[in-house]
Amino acid sequence: MASPDDPASLSDALSRAAARLAAAGITDPAVDAELLAGFVLDAGRGGVQAAAFRGDLIAEADERRLDELVARRATREPLQHITGTAPFRHLELRVGPGVFVPRPETEMVAQLAIDALRAAASASPIAVDLGTGSGAIALAMATEVPHARVFAAENSVDAYVWTKENFAHVGADNATLAFIDLARAFPELDGTVSVVASNPPYVPDAAIPRDPEVRLFDPPAALYGGEDGLDVVRVLSRVGLRLAHPGGTIVIEHGEWQGEAIRRILAADGWRAAATHPDLTMRDRATTALHP
Repeated sequence: MASPDDPASLSDALSRAAARLAAAGITDPAVDAELLAGFVLDAGRGGVQAAAFRGDLIAEADERRLDELVARRATREPLQHITGTAPFRHLELRVGPGVFVPRPETEMVAQLAIDALRAAASASPIAVDLGTGSGAIALAMATEVPHARVFAAENSVDAYVWTKENFAHVGADNATLAFIDLARAFPELDGTVSVVASNPPYVPDAAIPRDPEVRLFDPPAALYGGEDGLDVVRVLSRVGLRLAHPGGTIVIEHGEWQGEAIRRILAADGWRAAATHPDLTMRDRATTALHP
């Protein structure tokens, strides 16, 4: 640790942090080190990189704080729990224990919902996000399609604390949040919804997530979806048929091997034109279908 008379360079501090994170098995240790330094220094990642390139020094108190945060990250505590925020499209969502941390791959799922909502033949189309968690998909739809009305349902008390905070923080006047069971959500909207979207729990009960950040920190209720992982998807299909108007779209996120099974579920319930879509890594990530 540098002394006040001999402060360390930020570049050296970042190198030490990245080495410690790499030893802990972090996938992108340099990125996480820069993001943690940015959190300590109240700077963006680009600002941290520029400061390190210039040879800027880091104050002893800041280096000590960075070391504390790196130690937490090395236990595989999610970066987003440490900083308290998770980026999602253009949003900064507040997250922590009890709520599923939104992933970059879900941004593509939100895009499918947003595209369908923009294409709706209505001056004020309605969208519903079932099991909204942090509010990521709902708030993305509400802010990126401002002429739409968006309704979000969450049934986990622990998650709902974060959902409410994010809805208040974003302040989208066209977004409505309700604490309600998904199967009974929004009966007043039956037959009027243009887009039904969801990122449900879809991990099979017997599967063990590989990443400790998921296995140890994400809430089980947001992960596990029954023996084949599709119990909640079956509920979503039926609820979506109740909510959507003819021609309305359902968008469901899922695991890369579940697309075919979900297309069968949707087709059996009466949805048409079911299609599975890959994410940016070319892994199947979401399935859409149209209300008959």
